Amino acid sequence: MAAGFAALAACAPAKMTDGALPAPSKLTLQRASFTDLPDWRDDTHGAALLAFRHSCRSLRSQPASRSLGGGGIGGTVADWRPICAAAAGIGGGDDMAARRFFETWFVPYLAGDNHQSEGLFTGYFEPELRGSWTRKGSYQTPIYARPADLIDADLSRFRPQWRGRRLTGRLAAGNFVPYATRAEIESGALSGRGLEMLWVDDRVDAFFLHVQGSGRVVMEDGQTVRLGFAGRNGHVYKSIGRELIVRGAIDKDEVSMRAIQAWIKAHPAEGRLVMSRNPSFIFFRILDGDGPIGAQGAVLTPGRSFAVDPSFVPFSLPIWLDTTDPLDPEKPLRRLVVAQDGGAAIKGPVRGDFFWGRGALAAARAGSMRQSGRYYLLLPKNTSPWQVDTKS
Repeated sequence: MAAGFAALAACAPAKMTDGALPAPSKLTLQRASFTDLPDWRDDTHGAALLAFRHSCRSLRSQPASRSLGGGGIGGTVADWRPICAAAAGIGGGDDMAARRFFETWFVPYLAGDNHQSEGLFTGYFEPELRGSWTRKGSYQTPIYARPADLIDADLSRFRPQWRGRRLTGRLAAGNFVPYATRAEIESGALSGRGLEMLWVDDRVDAFFLHVQGSGRVVMEDGQTVRLGFAGRNGHVYKSIGRELIVRGAIDKDEVSMRAIQAWIKAHPAEGRLVMSRNPSFIFFRILDGDGPIGAQGAVLTPGRSFAVDPSFVPFSLPIWLDTTDPLDPEKPLRRLVVAQDGGAAIKGPVRGDFFWGRGALAAARAGSMRQSGRYYLLLPKNTSPWQVDTKS
């Protein structure tokens, strides 16, 4: 479950039409060839194939008739079954065979938002915290499990045109009402219900765990617990980066994940108030086995998993990313990634969050990444995307 740096800072400006209202986002596709993809032949396609197989495992349990993406842009699960079968027969270390696989089964399309192919790409990582199974000493910040009374309502069940839209809340006296906000939860709204899974020693690190959507906690006894996304309270995320810019605490040209963390830790009382201004709150579950797990339900692969807006781009889709390295903007970052995650801040047809993995270097890259670029969607040859646009 991605959020990344963009959830902390101000959003990109909306596109305008004739100086009036922002144009509604629309995915437009321009057919391309693999020779149009910059540095396509230089990638290690075997690494992308291994990530792609994780998506195939997720697809196995889904109905054959289920369509992928808005308007069925990615075809149906049945269309993907022969593709996944072919992927299973290729050795992960055979980059040439992996490249032939993608060229055989897919067609690249340059993605655009109303024909504008330039988009924003940020990064996220798997943070590491310190924790205890009981509340004591410095371990005072709880990590909550999903409450039993938290209800997700799929609005498409009421109106077909509301496909992809959801509301989250709870029932109170027969009415569907909003769930408790972050400030209310931190003031004790969930106390006494036994939802505290564990306790961590840093309130700021816990907040950023919510931003990332998953993480690892090293317990007192040396055990490592992996936490995964289990739900959110349904309130819209409010950017604390934007809040700090408005307050004049951080200059808009210098805002970054590290700068925000440093400011909050240097101003604990005011920082706590700033964090509470974000009403969104995340609930977690303990993961067994490999992880972290993305919104698709697939295990994420560092450097190959990518978060998208699933209302435009279906999960499982291979994507050729063409952007730059956040620590060296003169260096291209071009590689094949797989759409396996989503996030509250990932909105729009040309918008993505790059999963860097865990560790100090991954945190530095994720915290610095706010790159412009473009991407090509690799759609299955055995489908016919009706959204294809021939305009350049």
